[in-house]
Amino acid sequence: MELRDIEIFLVLAEELHFGRSAERLMVSQARVSQAIRKQERRIGAALFERTSRTVRLTAVGRQLRDDLQPVYAGLHASVERARLTARGVTGRLRVGMMPFNLVDMYPYWKAFRSRHPQWQLEIRQLTYVDPFGRLRDDEMDVLVTWLPVEEPDLTVGPVLCTDPRVLAVAADHELAQHTSVRLEMFADFPHVAAPTMPDYWEDSYLPFHTPQGRPIERVQPVTNAEELINRVGMGEIIHSFPRHVTRHWGMPNIRWIPVTDLPALSFALIWRTEAENELIAALAATVRELGALRF
Repeated sequence: MELRDIEIFLVLAEELHFGRSAERLMVSQARVSQAIRKQERRIGAALFERTSRTVRLTAVGRQLRDDLQPVYAGLHASVERARLTARGVTGRLRVGMMPFNLVDMYPYWKAFRSRHPQWQLEIRQLTYVDPFGRLRDDEMDVLVTWLPVEEPDLTVGPVLCTDPRVLAVAADHELAQHTSVRLEMFADFPHVAAPTMPDYWEDSYLPFHTPQGRPIERVQPVTNAEELINRVGMGEIIHSFPRHVTRHWGMPNIRWIPVTDLPALSFALIWRTEAENELIAALAATVRELGALRF
C-alpha cells in the first residue's frame, strides 16, 4: 500500500466524509474514492459502509485504522525530523487551536519564534473530533482550549484569553432582534451535538440543562467550524460562541447576541504531563510573561 493511499484512508477514517477528506488532502473526491476502492480490492473486504447520508468504518476498516495509525505516524515523524535537521531546525512544537482567534494570539507566536529561532512552531486549527485524543496520540504537543480541563494525565498551563459569550442565530431567526438572551431561552431551539467530548467539558461550554432544569436539545454532531456556522446561517440550529468569533466571522446572514448568564470562557495551554519538554516549557513561559490577552 502506497504511503499516500494510507494517508487518504486514515483521513477518511477520521472525517467520515469524502468531501471534507478531499478538501483536507487537497485532492479531488474522485481521487479519494479511487484510493479506497483500490485498498478494498487489495484487502478483499469493504473498509467503509457508505450510504447517501453517512460514511462509517466497517469492522475490517476499524482494525486497519488501528494498525496503520502508529505506523504512519512513525514514518511521517521520521521524514519530518530529517527534513527539519536538513534546515538546521532542532525541534518542532505543534500547537492545536480550538478557539478561532489565531490572529489575535500572534504576539505569543511572534515572541516564541523570536526567542527560539532554532525551533519550528506550527499552529493548526483543529476540528471538534477528540482533541484530547490528539494530544494523547502525539498528533499535537500543546492544545489551546477552554477550561476547565480535569484530565489526570494532562497539565493545565497559563491562560491566553478570556471571552464573554454570544449566541449565533440566523438573520431571520425569531431571536435575531433581541439585544441579549438568557440561557433559559436555549431550550426552545436545537443545538449541535459534540463529538467525543467528556461530559463535564461539553457542559462547561454548553450546559445540558437550563437553570430551570429544561434540557437543551442536541441534534446531529458537527465536526468542523464551517459546517457549524453554515447550519446556523440556514436557521437549522442556534449556537453559543466566545465573543472573539464576531471579529473573524463577519457574515451578513448571522446575528450575534450577548448571553447574559453564561460565564466567560477562559482558554489555556494544555499538554500531556509526561510529554512536557523544553519547547512546551518555553511556550508556557512566553505566555506567562506576556500575560493574558485583553480585548
